[in-house]
Amino acid sequence: MVKLVYIVRRRPDFTPQDFYRRWLAHGPLVREVATAIRARRYVQSHTVDTPLNAALAGSRGMGPAYDGITEVWWDRMEDLAEGLGTPEGRAGAQRLLDDEREFIDLAASYIFLTEEHEIFDLR
Repeated sequence: MVKLVYIVRRRPDFTPQDFYRRWLAHGPLVREVATAIRARRYVQSHTVDTPLNAALAGSRGMGPAYDGITEVWWDRMEDLAEGLGTPEGRAGAQRLLDDEREFIDLAASYIFLTEEHEIFDLR
């Protein structure tokens, strides 16, 4: 599987609570365009407000926290390319980007593709 990882920061005009509420409202749009872009799974991970985050980051000399992570899965890289290669897929991706601009600080966020390598699963 191929996974898009999107590490997000909220726009400065959003409080954390308003940002998370708005980000959750983005979910149905992602579901709506999922078939067109051939996405298989979508998950939002919202950063938890806890002093542990600052302690963990500080112990590693890291900068300010991100507001969360979005993960989107495809079965194969070809599925992603094919989905974005259709007019419907391109239109869906544009709708997502237009909506993201309303609440995500795109210049302070980061997006990239990955392949998972499971090391262990103790479930």
